[in-house]
Amino acid sequence: MNDRLAKEKHMEPIVIIGSGLAGYTLARELRKLDQAVPLIIITADDGRYYSKPLLSNALAQGKTADQLAGASALAMAEQLNAEVLAFSRVEAIDPAARSVRVAQRVIAYGKLVLALGADPVRPQLAGNAADSVMSVNDLMDYARFRERIAGTRRVMILGGGLIGCEFANDLSLAGYQVHIVHPASHPLDRLLPETAAQDLQRGLAAAGVTWHLGHTAVAVNQTATGYAVTLDDGALLEADAVLAAIGLRPRVALAQAAGMRVARGIQVNRLLETSAANVYALGDCAEVAGHVLPYVMPLMAQARALAATLAGTPTEVAYPAMPVTVKTPACPVAVATVAEGLAGSWQVACGEDGVCALYQDEGKGLLGFALTGKQAGQRQALARQLPALMP
Repeated sequence: MNDRLAKEKHMEPIVIIGSGLAGYTLARELRKLDQAVPLIIITADDGRYYSKPLLSNALAQGKTADQLAGASALAMAEQLNAEVLAFSRVEAIDPAARSVRVAQRVIAYGKLVLALGADPVRPQLAGNAADSVMSVNDLMDYARFRERIAGTRRVMILGGGLIGCEFANDLSLAGYQVHIVHPASHPLDRLLPETAAQDLQRGLAAAGVTWHLGHTAVAVNQTATGYAVTLDDGALLEADAVLAAIGLRPRVALAQAAGMRVARGIQVNRLLETSAANVYALGDCAEVAGHVLPYVMPLMAQARALAATLAGTPTEVAYPAMPVTVKTPACPVAVATVAEGLAGSWQVACGEDGVCALYQDEGKGLLGFALTGKQAGQRQALARQLPALMP
């Protein structure tokens, strides 16, 4: 009887909510370790596999959404020996009953993984065309954006952070007239010291991007030829399309409604366990031991660790130093952000080949860096000198 019960318990499915890079990477890593456990992947979109980071530099390459998609939901189901439920939105999680509700179906789980991703932050705008402002957060968004800008010339981007700068570079290379409105005095102000940010600003300006720094958009209205964007100083700018890229907000509502602890993201420990038994979270929705890092390298580390845990070997996630490369060929950028609580100062060297900004402690130990231009080629060598973000 005990053997039979143990077998039945083992065969309870692992359910993953989300088919983005986090969900599918976890599924692939799990299948390397366990080919037998039933696996169900539930996704609100069409379930095609793609890499989200590619969305911000695909226009200049002329790539459509279909060309970026690597495999259909059916193909992924076959590859992973899994059931993939596309266009299926989870309405509620019941941790006590270990089940999720999708439309009229209740799906039981042995383990549940939340790979919910994050939503774009919507700008607070007045005007009769505020709802026409687009964002690109997934493959279907990208398809709609390409359709919207086809045959146009002028694109306004709200936000000069990482995604805004990447899209600006890509759109400019694709032949569009690009304007960026950004509230800070320099782009990527949350990642780069001012000198490095100014180098990026100059590089994108040379590529044809027009900057409106120190300003925000307050209204978007329809015109006979497109849209009129009103800035906070009263300036009026014309555009054929408006793209918002002002940040991401982890999707926590589903977990919060089920009683799980949330803060900036769904709070998990280094085993990626939520406050609900048998429920885990990873990717852009997860706050891992206080860290919210919406980048690929942390996601990959999480997926490998969680796959081992789900396969029966509890494994805490560890973060080495993880520099980020900004896809702006007009001015290459590599940055390693400084972990919270580490005191130091920036030492900046500039030259015709770019900026090398090193964040060092009192003993000249390297804690972070920001590199532009040809200096970005030092990325890997400098990364080896950095302390682990989460050993």
